[in-house]
Amino acid sequence: MAQLFALDYGGPAFRLFGPAHLTALACLLALNLGLLRMRGASAPARMLARRALAFALVANELAYHVWSVRTGTWTLQTMLPFHLCSVFVWLSAYLLLTGSPKVYEFAYFLGIAGPLQALVTPDAGLYGFPHFRFFQTLIAHGLILTAAVFMTAVEGYRPTRRSLVRVVAGMNVYILAVGAINAGLGSNYLFIMHKPETASLVDVLGPWPWYILAMEVIGFVNCLVLFAPFEWADRRRRRAPVAA
Repeated sequence: MAQLFALDYGGPAFRLFGPAHLTALACLLALNLGLLRMRGASAPARMLARRALAFALVANELAYHVWSVRTGTWTLQTMLPFHLCSVFVWLSAYLLLTGSPKVYEFAYFLGIAGPLQALVTPDAGLYGFPHFRFFQTLIAHGLILTAAVFMTAVEGYRPTRRSLVRVVAGMNVYILAVGAINAGLGSNYLFIMHKPETASLVDVLGPWPWYILAMEVIGFVNCLVLFAPFEWADRRRRRAPVAA
């Protein structure tokens, strides 16, 4: 049992698209499909589901901090909530509990695209199934995505053109702020000082600092893709003939 939480794990390393990884993705898909059935549920039932998701997000994140402290790996340079997905653990929990429209627009655009990439190429390092970090990594990113999907598909929230602009502008301000934090702490939050140590999609985006510009372009395109279904639906609605 101790090996499941050990820093020097002697079990199998994380295997990208191996059976455990694919099973975890399938479980996440099943969870989201199951939650979609709550669209016709009562408000108290939906709120109960939202609270359960928020509790799971926060408990999972706190467990990660406890594990980092116990293993001696907690540092200001790595564990402060400045990585995008670390921020959205807390923002997504807040969104689920309060239903904040302002938080929703950021959670929709950034809480889907970022975690989706992290689920495809998780930063689990050498910690494969059934180590704690295997579960913690996939649960964190999976539930951030689930929170955005739930608030959109079940609660009926939706992004707008103005929210798209606010998110793009806000993200650029955030990148500059985190860059200043990185300079002060010697950290690499948002991976804007250098590429991640583990394999990721960033590896194919060129050297520093050009991969940062490429990440910006990809992020903007992701936002456009996520907004496209709503824009398409709005245009169809405007073109629909008015009933006499």
